[in-house]
Amino acid sequence: METRRLRLLVELSRLGSMRAVADVMDTTTSTVSQQLTVLAREMGAALIEPDGRRVRLTPAGRRLAEHGAVILAAVEAARLDLAPGAEPSGTLRVAGFATAIRAHLLPLVTGLTATHPGLHVLVREHEPAEALELLAADETDLALTYDYSLAPADPGPALHATALWSAPWGLGVPAHADPPDGADTLEVFARFRARDWIVNSRNTADEAVIRTLASMAGFTPRITHQADSLDLVQGMITAGLGVGLLPIGTPTFPGVRMMPLTGPQVMLRAYAVARHGRLGWPPLTLVTDLLARRTATTARDNPSPPP
Repeated sequence: METRRLRLLVELSRLGSMRAVADVMDTTTSTVSQQLTVLAREMGAALIEPDGRRVRLTPAGRRLAEHGAVILAAVEAARLDLAPGAEPSGTLRVAGFATAIRAHLLPLVTGLTATHPGLHVLVREHEPAEALELLAADETDLALTYDYSLAPADPGPALHATALWSAPWGLGVPAHADPPDGADTLEVFARFRARDWIVNSRNTADEAVIRTLASMAGFTPRITHQADSLDLVQGMITAGLGVGLLPIGTPTFPGVRMMPLTGPQVMLRAYAVARHGRLGWPPLTLVTDLLARRTATTARDNPSPPP
């Protein structure tokens, strides 16, 4: 149904004459008559009938005009709701990795409850590849993802990535290990070439980094164990199961020693990713901007943000 024709009918019910409708809608009486005829044909019912030298709505016309007033109000509400600068409201679906949700999104949600009560944030914890798949399938509105400086990820032309923060990572090794002082990244890797290596189970970016650096150091890493929880990775290192990447600045278990990776450096880079066609939606704009401002403030006040 063409909403402009529906508006003509609603105005006719309000004003009572086609000439008055034509004046209000800045058109001609002939155009109003033609468009109402098309609308009647679309609806399969007579909407107007002669009333002396004028016209009046039939019972079907009056009923459709009542529906029309509600429909047009809903269309206008939708336009205002989605327009840039509108008050953010509705449900924003966010899929992202645990650190971004815990350290940055959840504190914002608490504040949004007070400042924007009409906005609801739906949270799902996912690794980057999973979150991007949900975004592509339109099952989420915002994906919080990450990659590494040595394993960059291209989200694709349909997506827009807003950089949030970056953080250096090191190599977690058993506390009793004794690598040479001042060793660069490749020397550190070479020192542990005979060890088993621990990687994520639901993301391959850290494995790509490990394989790249190991290749530069002249060996092929023996990748055996998988864990997504950083605490579990530390527990595995403590148990002697292997070595793995960990974020610099994270408190380590008593059985874990952190080895800095100084050259080449390993940097985790976090992003807020959305579809290009959705960037102007007020809830998405608001939360993305708040995340960017929060992470910028965190980076300024704390040089070692959460991983």
